[in-house]
Amino acid sequence: MASVLFRVGRFCFRHKWWVIATWLLAAITVGGLVGALSPKFAKDFSLPGTDSGTATSQIEEYFPQVMEQQSQASTSVLVAADDGLAAHTDQINALVDDLTTLPELTDPSTVVNPVVAAQANPAIAGSVLGDEGRVGLIQIRQNIEIMDLTVEEKEQLQEILAEHRGDGLQVEATGSLMQVMEPGGTAELIGFAVAFVVMIVAFGALVAAFIPLITGLVGVMITIMLLTLSAEFLNINETATAIVTMLGIAVSIDYALFIVSRYRTERMRGGDPADAAGRAVGTAGTAVVFAGLTVIIAVAALMVIGIPLITQMGMGAAVAVFMAVLAALTLIPALLGAVGRFAFTPRIPWIKHAAESPTYDTVGVKFGRTVVNRPIPFIVAGLAVLALAAIPMSKMELGMSLTSDDEAQAQTLLQRGFGEGINGPLLVVLHTEDGDVSAAAESAVDHIATLDGVANAATLTWMGNGTPQPQVGADTALISVTPISAPSDAATHDLMETIRDYTPTAEAAGVELHVGGQTAILSDLSAKLDSALIPYLVVVVGLAFLIMIGVFRSIWVPLIGTLGFIFSVLATFGMTVLFFQEGALGLIDNTKPILSFLPIFLIGVVFGLAMDYQVFLVTRMREEYIHGMTAKDAIVTGYRHGARVVTSAAIIMISVFAAFMLAPDTTAKMLGFSLAVAVAFDAFIIRMMVVPAIIALLGDRAWGLPKWLDRLVVDFDIEGGAVRNRGLEHLDTDTTRDTVASAT
Repeated sequence: MASVLFRVGRFCFRHKWWVIATWLLAAITVGGLVGALSPKFAKDFSLPGTDSGTATSQIEEYFPQVMEQQSQASTSVLVAADDGLAAHTDQINALVDDLTTLPELTDPSTVVNPVVAAQANPAIAGSVLGDEGRVGLIQIRQNIEIMDLTVEEKEQLQEILAEHRGDGLQVEATGSLMQVMEPGGTAELIGFAVAFVVMIVAFGALVAAFIPLITGLVGVMITIMLLTLSAEFLNINETATAIVTMLGIAVSIDYALFIVSRYRTERMRGGDPADAAGRAVGTAGTAVVFAGLTVIIAVAALMVIGIPLITQMGMGAAVAVFMAVLAALTLIPALLGAVGRFAFTPRIPWIKHAAESPTYDTVGVKFGRTVVNRPIPFIVAGLAVLALAAIPMSKMELGMSLTSDDEAQAQTLLQRGFGEGINGPLLVVLHTEDGDVSAAAESAVDHIATLDGVANAATLTWMGNGTPQPQVGADTALISVTPISAPSDAATHDLMETIRDYTPTAEAAGVELHVGGQTAILSDLSAKLDSALIPYLVVVVGLAFLIMIGVFRSIWVPLIGTLGFIFSVLATFGMTVLFFQEGALGLIDNTKPILSFLPIFLIGVVFGLAMDYQVFLVTRMREEYIHGMTAKDAIVTGYRHGARVVTSAAIIMISVFAAFMLAPDTTAKMLGFSLAVAVAFDAFIIRMMVVPAIIALLGDRAWGLPKWLDRLVVDFDIEGGAVRNRGLEHLDTDTTRDTVASAT
């Protein structure tokens, strides 16, 4: 592989303008298609193969009007006053008048003062007034698809709420309009800015610092446009774009950083610049390929879970990593060829020893030598820190909530006035092929009304389909059950399962029963994620472990790396629970359970990233070891060549992920925080401390395979031995020394 990549790097360097033009043409083409087709992301969830997925399909088929209503914008405005809403009638009337100015209301006459509505029709008082008249509900329905709502329409509503809030009246909103996400960009810009500063320090030159940024920007732009374009043909949820952006930016810049750093080293060795680019791609590029492959396996394997949203996230992230690898192998050498001898200019005079030196002991070298000489204290201290950080994990609560931080106060009022489950009904569907579901539906209603945890037991009823009189002769029935508990509570999940326990009774009457609705879908999602965790771990860790055996030609190094990953990911779970669930240091205003899909997704992504640093740091150690150095000296040399680069790469990735803490939705915040913490733990404690320390303890035993296994494992030549001196054969020692001097 190294020989092939050497030729790729040299070709791209020499044919730089054609390569750059090809990338630009690809970006323009994909961008043009996106602009022409204007695809839209979906905002709904589907769980094929689950009970809630079946219920959703039946609701779509037999109750299209219900699905249509759910696809239309619906927003709840909550008003509250400690002295009673009746004392604020005029203020609420003015609020209602302004709310009727919102665009495309389904029926403006239904937007009414809850106090007035309750007085006019006492039968509905309980649905519009709560908490003894201190909390009121105003429902706004619009003839607009939820995905077509705009930020401007959300801002219009927020201005109305702010104008009428005060004088003892609290006014909040929740629902479709409040869930419109403001366009991103801030987090990405901050990530790029930090990355630029870090690379200036890493390279000590401005031009070289720009090159990884360019490739990162191009790779992520093309990936996001491809993902957007796929939404024209597939049901792609927009939530998938967040992780694609985060991961795409991070790995694009990281991989570019490794290639450019190796190119600088090869230029210092002398010879033709094109050959230096070839050697950089043939050595560091080989590591990039295998590092990228481990990440791709980790995120693509998310499809084994069988959840469309998770599959979309995984496949989108896999495409982003593939584009990052492709850009590193082709666009980077082309850009290096374009800038020529100006690649590492202008030098920043106050940044010393930015270039690798064979004699100067950098901080990284000194640290590495200390780790090698005293490995046990570093092993004990590193694992102890991670073990302490993991302690809060024992309190982890998993759940799913689609409400944004903007809705938190409205949700509190809604629960106070109308119960926690008011916004999360369970939709029970009964269907029969015999043509009359009436008797079974009546029996189901009577049974569900007796269950604990049903808030609307007294008014529980059903609607049917198939005839002008829906409740006579219908073949399908729909029952809306409002839980007392919140949608993400365990009690709501228990109620859902209790309703499903009635299925055998329904089947005895020739009727199938399924429970759906958003609450049921999210509950099934959590259950499915739990059941898929072990198979997923087996697939990801198993495949990656086999690849690592081939990469390092060792059993011990992959084993140490994998076990170290377990420590770092458990510590990450602990810190995420501490700040997001327990609310430590007030980092999050509205604490909530850990997202159900976070553990399995974090495991996949972080395992891939962990193996990245394992590959980039440890392969250099192995490279020096197989070329004659002692085991300990090889580790120190690995620090000399890799510590600055790996540290810079980790800081960049941490910064990119942490910048997403500025995102408006908690999902992105939680993902960004957990990924940033995971990279910090894994890169600085496991990869830079624990792994080298254990390798130092093992000595020569770390770098070997049993003879029978050695014959079976393919030699990938990840160290680039086949191209290590390609293009330097004609140089004698004096010429090489002169070339190095001129390059530096």
